[in-house]
Amino acid sequence: MTVTELIESFDSHEPSSVYLLCPDKAPRGKGNTFEPMLADQAVSMLIDRFVEPDMKDMCLTSVYADETPSGEVVSVAETLPFLADRRVVLVRNAENYDSEKAAGALLPYLDNPCESTVLILVAGRIDRRLKLFKACTKAGLVVGCAQLRDHELATWVRKEADSIGKSIEPGAVREITDRAGNQLSEVRSALHQAAGYAGDRPKIVESDVVAACADVAEEEVWALTDAIGSSDSNAAVHALRRILDLGKSEFEVMGSVNWVIRSAYQVASGDTDQLSPFVAKKFGPLARKWGVKKSGAALGLLMDAEMMLRSTGVDRALALELLVIKLSASARRAKAASA
Repeated sequence: MTVTELIESFDSHEPSSVYLLCPDKAPRGKGNTFEPMLADQAVSMLIDRFVEPDMKDMCLTSVYADETPSGEVVSVAETLPFLADRRVVLVRNAENYDSEKAAGALLPYLDNPCESTVLILVAGRIDRRLKLFKACTKAGLVVGCAQLRDHELATWVRKEADSIGKSIEPGAVREITDRAGNQLSEVRSALHQAAGYAGDRPKIVESDVVAACADVAEEEVWALTDAIGSSDSNAAVHALRRILDLGKSEFEVMGSVNWVIRSAYQVASGDTDQLSPFVAKKFGPLARKWGVKKSGAALGLLMDAEMMLRSTGVDRALALELLVIKLSASARRAKAASA
């Protein structure tokens, strides 16, 4: 069962003694992914269903697998609830029970789980060959918490907007998901920024998203990389100085430039699964100008520059200027080679 199916059918859902919330097949044929916000929503619904609000201190136990041996989890799970029908035991970071030894007492417990206990295991990653996974499959319900697909994500955005008293036009939904990708925490952050920008207006429009999610320093980083891609060393140096004037440290600038060029390298090599459509589209021109070889060489220059920045006594601003000049020259050579 997927987490979306669980949430949508929750009122008619038949309770289980064991729930494993874990990664599942991701959109667009990517590998398995895990969406923590959806897992948290399912956990909250399960707790609300099985534990009365005034009984949580007595009947709800929440632990982390990396801090709690499996034997302690089983000991609590086998304890009968006090003045209630059920006890809930929530175990986060259950991926740490990643061997038969680590799972320990959980394996025999899962062969015969306590009927008055609901055991919820949340694992950010899982090997489906593990005995723990197979035992959970037999004992209860495995819930796949993958990132939402595009149409599901658009529906989620509209519902989230409605929950804060706003409607949202389709163009604004697309702009948010293009910029933020599939991670719900990033999507929600972008939506709430746009809602704040819209103010008292009842509808969020595309221009609200563009304006609210724009960052002056970020725009200057785009200007810097555009200048590098265009082999305009003078414009690149001036953009760098504007970024530094905004109060960004040399290491912050290095991190931003590294992210831009690494993303361009991913686009050039066709490895775009982890990039949002907005980022992939933005870096397309730079990737086409440089290709895999030149963008890889640019990453080498970045590594050298980072080592220089961390050296004692180096003028960091000057080191960055030297870097952007070299990167511009690299782009210029790439252009000449392709002519």
